[in-house]
Amino acid sequence: MDGVIKRRSLYAIGSCFLLFLLAYNSSTVFYVQVPVPGNSSPEISSFLTENVARKSRKLVSLSTSAKRSSSAIYAVKEETPLVKPNTRLIISRKNPNMVGFSYDSEAYQPRRRKKKKSLVKGDRINVFSMRMKEFFGSKASNSSCKFRFFMTWISSIESFGERELFAVESLFKAHPNGCLVIMSTSMDSPRGMQVLNPFLEKGLRATAISPDFMYLFKNTIAQAWIDNLMKGNIDPGEVSLGQNLSNLLRLGLLYKFGGIYLDTDVIVLKSFGKLRNVIGAQTIDVETRNWSRLNNAVMIFDKRHPLLYKFIEEFALTFDGNKWGHNGPYLVSRVVSRVSGRDGYNFTVLPPMAFYPVDWNRIGSLFLGPRNETQSKWLLLKLQQIQSGSLAVHLWNKQSRELEVEEGSIIQHIMSDCCVFCNSYSSKL
Repeated sequence: MDGVIKRRSLYAIGSCFLLFLLAYNSSTVFYVQVPVPGNSSPEISSFLTENVARKSRKLVSLSTSAKRSSSAIYAVKEETPLVKPNTRLIISRKNPNMVGFSYDSEAYQPRRRKKKKSLVKGDRINVFSMRMKEFFGSKASNSSCKFRFFMTWISSIESFGERELFAVESLFKAHPNGCLVIMSTSMDSPRGMQVLNPFLEKGLRATAISPDFMYLFKNTIAQAWIDNLMKGNIDPGEVSLGQNLSNLLRLGLLYKFGGIYLDTDVIVLKSFGKLRNVIGAQTIDVETRNWSRLNNAVMIFDKRHPLLYKFIEEFALTFDGNKWGHNGPYLVSRVVSRVSGRDGYNFTVLPPMAFYPVDWNRIGSLFLGPRNETQSKWLLLKLQQIQSGSLAVHLWNKQSRELEVEEGSIIQHIMSDCCVFCNSYSSKL
């Protein structure tokens, strides 16, 4: 009899334990964590599958009076980022329009705002729309907002460091009458605005706003894709989901509002005032001198430009979370290759010198100071080439983040030319 009682007790304990596990699992059904892969580099075969047809790849110079050579730029294989950030996508159970990112186990979600009782359920997306219109449409004195700039930031406030701040600084040095919106759930907070406060004190216009994906992609094919992602019907893959959502978000911002998108590691050298509907080539074919790879780190487009819609459509229809670059640089390269020359698609592809004067595997050369007379001459010539022929410099963040800015380096010269708050940065940018 004692044995029977003991067995029944064990069964009861086991049943309680199973019920506890089921309850725990059901409470975390709306939480998605993207796994972090080990260090890896793309296989040659996977790189070749992303090549686009060699047609309609003519480059357009910035001006007929300032032609330059791109002979130092070669078509080379992209490199997979060494380590993927520990990214978590958090989807609100109450409001599916709210998508937050968290890093290092610290969650950042959009700031909750009290809703007026007069607002019906379908009007909740207007909060985002109203904030955007209020910012761009401000009638404040000396803030005409001639240029609309967008950046995305999916990481924490703490990691928005000197490099990102200097990118913002260079933007305003070249466009003092511009306006910048940083799409970010972490920066859209009192602490985030405190980071931007030095710019505001100088009369420059910058803000951070939490993204509303459902509003941005309403009535596009990406709306269904986002809905399926939130329902867990989309495999996010091994590449950072935050990175891929950033690739999509920049397209939606330009399509909805029009303007200029910049990565936070792009240093602006000159005004973009004469540019319209522009995307930049990252590399060129050595033999044909036509572009072989485009990049989406810098894009300038009118509101509702048809090429942007094609980009959004391509993202939703061909999304692959397991291939680095597939939903970003490779995507814009595929689409532009297909639509170039078609009626209704008016845009310009600028040569690598415009935004990418140094490719990712050579970016370190810009951070080095002169070692001897020969290198000193090379640095001077390269600096003159960039100053005369480039509108911006992409720093290829993963490849250069840990590099020191050495005395006499090209980056040091660029920093002194593009600063708003000069002498306020350390030797690491």
